[in-house]
Order: sequence, then C-alpha cells, then structure tokens
Amino acid sequence: MSSPHSLEPLDRPGPEGARASVDVAIIGAGLAGTASALRLAALGYKVALVDANAEHPEEFRAEKMGLLHLALFEKLGLDATARPALTPMLDNQVYRLGRLYARKDIPEFGFSYAQLVNTLRRAVPKEVLCVTGKVTEIEPLPEGRRLRLADGAEIDARLVVISTGLGEAVRRMAGVKRTVTSRGHSLAFGFDLAGQAKDYGFGTLNYYSKRFEERYAYLTFFPIGDTMRANFFTYRDMSDPFVKRFRAEPQAMLRELMPEISDLCGGFELVGPVSVRPVDLSVSEGYEQPGLVLVGDAFCTTCPVPGVGISRVMTDVERLCNVHIPAWFATPGMGVDKIGNYYRDPVKVETDRVGMRVSWYARQVSVGESMVWRLRRGRNQLVRRSLLALRPTPAHG
Repeated sequence: MSSPHSLEPLDRPGPEGARASVDVAIIGAGLAGTASALRLAALGYKVALVDANAEHPEEFRAEKMGLLHLALFEKLGLDATARPALTPMLDNQVYRLGRLYARKDIPEFGFSYAQLVNTLRRAVPKEVLCVTGKVTEIEPLPEGRRLRLADGAEIDARLVVISTGLGEAVRRMAGVKRTVTSRGHSLAFGFDLAGQAKDYGFGTLNYYSKRFEERYAYLTFFPIGDTMRANFFTYRDMSDPFVKRFRAEPQAMLRELMPEISDLCGGFELVGPVSVRPVDLSVSEGYEQPGLVLVGDAFCTTCPVPGVGISRVMTDVERLCNVHIPAWFATPGMGVDKIGNYYRDPVKVETDRVGMRVSWYARQVSVGESMVWRLRRGRNQLVRRSLLALRPTPAHG
C-alpha cells in the first residue's frame, strides 16, 4: 500500500504477485487521472491509481489557466488543493499590430504542469491504492476488468478509467485506435526569461502576430512563482529551419519579430533551454466498451493556442465523476449502454466540439491561405487599426 505522498509498488505477499479489488482503477496519474482519483475517493469509492512514475516528471504541457478553468476544479472540490501550485496574475497587456492595444485586470494563473499534478498527488488520501507500475494487460471480466502489471500484480475493477494522455500503449492494448485529423497542427515553444517576474512591467503580456508570413499566433508571458515564463505558439513543422534557428538563438529572433516589446521583456534574455512541443489534433475510435472509459487527452487532443485544453480535460473528469459514475454504480453491470451515456453527455460533447472548432479556427485565421481567410484577416486588421487610431494608446505605468 502507498503513502499519500507518492505511488509505490503493491506489496507482494506470495509468488503469484499481489492482488487487489476496487470499484475504479485509473491508469495514468496525470492531471485527469489524479483529479479523478481525488474526486472518487471523496465520494466514497474504492479507487486504485496506477502510473509508471512515482512522481510526475517535468513536462511541457498546459501552463496557464483562468477563472473558468478554476471553476471546474471547484466543482470537483479541488480548487483549494490546486491553489498552492498556481501563481495569480493581473494586468494583462495585449499587443496587436505592434502596439499596446488593451490592458485588462482579468485574473489568470500560471503553473508548472508537473508541479500542479504532484501537488494534487500529495493530496491523495491513504484510502486510495496508489501503485507504481506498468500495465501490461487489460482483461475483460464478467463484471469489469482485470489489470495485469509487469511485476505480476493484478487489480480487479468494476470500471477502468484510461487517463494516459498522449501515451499509446494502454489505449492499444484496450483496442482503442487514435486517428490523427491534423498532423503537425501547431508547434509550441516554452522558455524562461532572466530575472524575477516582479521586476517586469506587466502581470501577463500577449503579443499577437502582425503578418501572415510570420506563421505564429501569439507569444504570451506570465509568472510561475518568481520566474517569468513564455509560451510561443506557431504554425510551423518540426522540420522547418525556423525551429532549429529559434532553439539556437531565440533572443535574436524574438528581437526581430517583436522589437516593440524588447525593452519591456528585458531584451528577451533567456535562461535555460527552449522546450518544443509539436501538437496533433486527434480523435479516438472503438472506445465504447464495457467496463472501460477514456478521459482527457486519452480520448481526443486539441490545440493549446485557443486555451481550451484544461477546460476540456477537467470537464471530462467532472462529468464522469460527478454525474455518470454515481449513476452507473447505482445498478449492477457496466455495459456499453451505461458507458455510452458519458460519451454522449451534452456538456462533454459540446466542450469537445468547441475545442476542435476553435483549434481549427485559430490556425486558419492566422495562416489559412484561401481567399476567405485572407479577407477575414484583412478585415480584422482594418478594424484593429481603426480602433488604435481612434483612441489614445493605453499607458504603461
């Protein structure tokens, strides 16, 4: 059994390996999996949480959220648990066409994905069976599923939740196929600026592309703890020479692309390496199976540019744990008739639909080459230039 602070191997009392029986077994202790375990434990279910790593490793994933995202944590009773990992910010400065376009005091929060996940993991109660191990088989049972782990341990569960994010191995062994609908849809860069966040002249800053040829959506700066963090969202392929050059000389390239904010951003002096994350849009097939359900990125993936990833993942967790699992466990069985209700949940369906729609829209409005999108970009720029001309530039201080 585990402590509430880490995942540990199951005790092995005999040569055949350890065995356990739970209501729900969750494979993958990232954001979706850990949040699910916490909520289900609070609702009184017997839960097993299985992951290959005792602590979540550093990973370049979502790093900023707003009040709407935090409201989903609140619906799961996790807002107070998550807050120590979040850095609040105000004074959002927006740059368009190279000029300060707007300033807004909209609460947002920066965070390290790994730190947020590990903060939630430390809150997992001792009643949850936490297991460090690799799942090697998912076997159907008359009433649920059996997980077999690489060390010989077995976990029987009435319901198995797959929350392994972009990982393919567990989904494949469950017979679920991932179909990529837009390969290389976008490319995100992440890096830290030198100095302390409090010394910069803004809380968060968003700088939007000025020209179609630049092939990026926007650059955003925000604090994580004392560090000023940056996410740079582009529509380029990993093979693009731009990527190699940006990794080699990011400061010089940022000064070329965004000279108007160079002084505000400390001359774009970076510390540490530049992280790169290619993003595909994908959907799943063959997922309606008895005793098995997918949440978050294990079900589908969207683009981080419009900022809908956290809301999509946490909506899956909220609908599954607050609505569907209590209804499923009220009667015997865990057939596809029950499982299908989750995938057809109107809130989930709409959240997934909007996530895909805005992922495509954000790309097309930035780099779409058809006449429709060129005209739309021209109209948008004309409106923004007119607004800039009709009002004084917002002050910095």
